Amino acid sequence: MEVGSLPVELWRVILAYLPLPDLGRCCQVCRAWRELILSLDNTRWRQLCLGCPECRHPNWPSQPHLEPPSWREALKQHALATRTWTQNGPELQSSACLLFFRRRKDRRVWHVGPGCEFETLRGALGVVGPYDRVVLHPGVYEEQAEVALKVPVELVGLGRLGEVSLLVCMEQQCPTARLCNLVFMPPWFSTVVYKTSWGHVQLDNCNFEGAQLQIRGPGTCQARFCSFSQGSSAHLLGVVLSLLDSCDFSGSDTASVTVEGPPVLERNWACKHLAGLARTFPSCGMSGNNGSSPRGQLTGSTGGHQPSGNNVKKEHVSIEDWQKRTGVDAVCQGTVIEDGWSDGEHSEGEEESRDGEKTNTKHPFIMDYKIPCDNHGLSHLLKPRADGSLPLASSPDPPPVTPEPLTLQQELERDPEAQMLAASTLGCILRRCLFREGKGGVHLSNYGQARLEGNVFRGLNYAVRCIQNSTVNKSYLNVCLLLSHLLQIVMLRNEVCECRASGVFLRLSAQGLIAENNIHSNGEAGLDIRKGANPIIVVTAASLGNHIFQGQAAGIAINENGRGMITENVIKENQWGGVDIRRGGDPILRNNYICYGFSDGVVVGERGRGLIEGNHVYCNKGCGVWVMSSSLPQLLGNYITHNCMYGLAVFLEGEGREGQENLNEEGELFAWESDLDSEDERHSARRSISVALVESNCMSYNGAVGLYVKSSEPLNVFANLVNSNRGTGIAVLQSSQLTRLVTNCILENVRGGVTVEKDCRVELRGNGIYENSGHGVGFSGNGQIVENDVVGNRGYGIQVSGNADIKVLRNRVQPAQGCGIAVLGPVKGVVHDNLLFQGHPGNKKTLLHMDPGNDSCVKKKNLYFYVFAFRSCTSAPPWVLENPPPRPLASSPSGLSSSRYPSRLGISMTTRISATVESGCHSGSMFCSIL
Repeated sequence: MEVGSLPVELWRVILAYLPLPDLGRCCQVCRAWRELILSLDNTRWRQLCLGCPECRHPNWPSQPHLEPPSWREALKQHALATRTWTQNGPELQSSACLLFFRRRKDRRVWHVGPGCEFETLRGALGVVGPYDRVVLHPGVYEEQAEVALKVPVELVGLGRLGEVSLLVCMEQQCPTARLCNLVFMPPWFSTVVYKTSWGHVQLDNCNFEGAQLQIRGPGTCQARFCSFSQGSSAHLLGVVLSLLDSCDFSGSDTASVTVEGPPVLERNWACKHLAGLARTFPSCGMSGNNGSSPRGQLTGSTGGHQPSGNNVKKEHVSIEDWQKRTGVDAVCQGTVIEDGWSDGEHSEGEEESRDGEKTNTKHPFIMDYKIPCDNHGLSHLLKPRADGSLPLASSPDPPPVTPEPLTLQQELERDPEAQMLAASTLGCILRRCLFREGKGGVHLSNYGQARLEGNVFRGLNYAVRCIQNSTVNKSYLNVCLLLSHLLQIVMLRNEVCECRASGVFLRLSAQGLIAENNIHSNGEAGLDIRKGANPIIVVTAASLGNHIFQGQAAGIAINENGRGMITENVIKENQWGGVDIRRGGDPILRNNYICYGFSDGVVVGERGRGLIEGNHVYCNKGCGVWVMSSSLPQLLGNYITHNCMYGLAVFLEGEGREGQENLNEEGELFAWESDLDSEDERHSARRSISVALVESNCMSYNGAVGLYVKSSEPLNVFANLVNSNRGTGIAVLQSSQLTRLVTNCILENVRGGVTVEKDCRVELRGNGIYENSGHGVGFSGNGQIVENDVVGNRGYGIQVSGNADIKVLRNRVQPAQGCGIAVLGPVKGVVHDNLLFQGHPGNKKTLLHMDPGNDSCVKKKNLYFYVFAFRSCTSAPPWVLENPPPRPLASSPSGLSSSRYPSRLGISMTTRISATVESGCHSGSMFCSIL
């Protein structure tokens, strides 16, 4: 009979009445018949799949509302599952006859139930042969003593799930077994309902209610479409390989899954079979059905120099969107820096407005003889790109594009260590499972290993009690994962959300790979890394949705000597710091996007360490980076822009936000102090450094001071770009130890360039301080100002005041309208070998002013350049900065993201400073007065 003899629609109606075996036979007739049968996927095949009592929805339990790619394929996998538990089993004897009987289709089937061959399960198990099937009819089967499975057997419940209940404790003493469509409840004498110590068990479509599944290596387990509820759990001890696929864990009293102990060396026959199944779940490339997209859309940045290989998806952000999102002005509100503190005197042409901001009420002076300084060492960060767009450092608007991180496959190609971890399959493999509404998710301890792929963790209270202390309340962690004692974890494409404390908690030398996860809306940190844990954290994806966001505390917290490689993550909209590092935490934080937080972007608290390199930190309501002075971080090549408070703030211990501990009141805080003293110091000494370093960063368009320092420790600030902030470029309010500001470019800030308060120790060397709205340098402390270019600032070039003890040497200064150098009050020190240029002939103030009666400050060998504007000479500027050219002289060849560690950009200082006359007229167009 030809297919074309009837319309296709009619054929589909006819074929919809065929049972499964007949559909299979029709597929073998010819290609046309096969295509016709396959076209029934959403009708007859779907009906057969959902109508099978042994089958559940292919996307159960996390996404049953989504259609599978193929209902026929799903039904095929269910059918194959009935056979795979036997296909690789060993022979009980060497007889070939037994192999024949084992494989024959008419294997023995035994029925258990009222009116059947056996009324009890124990009775049937006493007579079954190898690989027989035992069918249990609806009812409740209770055994008063432990039941042993001595030969391979298949136990199947008849009817719908829930109609067959077992109140038993089974111990498997055979190579393999299969249990399907059964409900397990604990008997009166034990909570363990099934255990094996060397064989393989396959569980299909079973429910565990208040019961425990226990697998001990070299025993193995494959659980598919099973439900663990009412405090049920799976406990795996020393397993080589087990697979929990599409299972539902809910209502747990402790941990839903516990993996304890290293994998044993001995392996059973099923390990090869399970390894093959594990490879069928893609490790790279997300299908789009395994994770839900985040609630909010990231309006992030790339701008400037991008990490190699990054693709960027453009998504424009309006000012209104940012206002609605954060409740603040998108261009960053000004912030009160310190009561009674200011940048010093207001320069002429400025006055206080009612809202406390400075506004220019007069036309600014136009510098007729402005010294060009646009070709300084960091100017390439401010120049328009080839397409005419502005780079991130000079763009007044928040970053207008959304980052699209690398795929996991691209990341693995760049990192052999991560590639090795991603390929590992030892221990327990959990994939497509749902953990919900309970105390715990997964617990690993004592060298346990696990791989988590495509799971959903939602609404958990805490993961598990801390095994070391055996007290549940002492480890009130509210986490989805607890790792201890050199554990290895691989987490790929999971969603971790709405936990009452941290999402993922790693401690005590835990290692592994955490990538492509969606971690959000947790009560504490999304990831909490402590006590020497050293994971690789790469949240990457080709589509928006795998990020760390909307946490009620920090996005990632690294404490108690925690380490880790944290790269290419998108961390946004967290209530506390996007990344919080303290108490010996020493991570590598590289190339992350940390944005739209409701507090600070990055927090480095007490005794925090780490390499913070190449990150984009922007649009946070607090500071971009907040650092405690007792910490030793290294910040290299970061873009810290458009934050509502300081760009980078260094505070004394006990000030700022140190009170925000990343724990609940009932957390582990009380257990920290005793642990810290005994911790192995090697975890916190990965890199030997003695001074915090801030180098090659861009701090732009922040709502207050670009770099704010109130510290009791030394600080090195090298080769940074600090521009267009709404406060001073750099403000040092307290610095009992030496703060070194070397080869930085500080320009176009709304207030002054650099302000140093009294009693501070500061060295300014080789900086370019250009076109700030206040004084170029306001200095009331002790130290030296050496070989800086201070040009075009609206106030004084350099103002030294108070009881300062200072050296002002070999600087080149051109004010817009005030004094070049002003020495006010009883200043001690020397002012010599400076070059002072007049910027406008209308400026009547002297280039170097010193209060009368000051005999403790020595001035000598300073050069003064005044301009007399002849009619024939009003065109080109009469001088330039050369030998050396405009400072800073240092620049990073690769942009701001330098990969060298520790990075030391070249600082080239010249002892000889001179100015040449360039004029279209004659040498008489400029008059030099030398004192």
